[in-house]
Amino acid sequence: MELRDLEAAVIEGNARKAEALTREGLAAGFPPLTMINQALVPGMHEVGERFKREEYYVPEMLLAARAMRTALGILKPLLAVSESRAGERPRVVIGTVQGDLHDIGKNLVAMMLEGAGYEVFDLGANVSPERFVEAVVEREAGVLALSALLTTTMTNMPAVIEALRAANLRDRVVVVVGGAPVTDRYARQIGADGFASDAATAVDILEGLLTARVA
Repeated sequence: MELRDLEAAVIEGNARKAEALTREGLAAGFPPLTMINQALVPGMHEVGERFKREEYYVPEMLLAARAMRTALGILKPLLAVSESRAGERPRVVIGTVQGDLHDIGKNLVAMMLEGAGYEVFDLGANVSPERFVEAVVEREAGVLALSALLTTTMTNMPAVIEALRAANLRDRVVVVVGGAPVTDRYARQIGADGFASDAATAVDILEGLLTARVA
């Protein structure tokens, strides 16, 4: 078994094969973190690139994400404390804003972020500003990702940002927004840090924002 075989299984969206290769890799002595960093993360990155080139569409991305999560489910419990990625990247809280029940796009973003190695806490859909703030505190998150599919619900995004300010958390959290009606201009207007037009670019946008903040 070679790591590129596991990477290929993720790209192909073959969950059964990904599971078998993950177990085979562990039996062969590959460290769990090595398999994540050198197979799962590159695999999901390639899936994102294919989506950008319109070689892959939502169904292919969902299949790849399922394969990645299958492998990750086996590997995560085996990670030693010393191997934890938590110190490298901030935790992410994600959800669809209050009044909006749509979650496909949000789910894809969560999967892509997980595939890139982020620890993601998905609150689901129809999430109130208060619940977003609670989750940021509970999870000690450094990133908050907000999604909306409707023009009538994207107006609830500013309320979440205001709730962060009221809790004196705004300066500690990178806020990214997205969804069909959301634009980069709107993101700037409401005081968000960034905007992602689709799941494939969400990781790149977040990486850029985090890099800029450190600089």
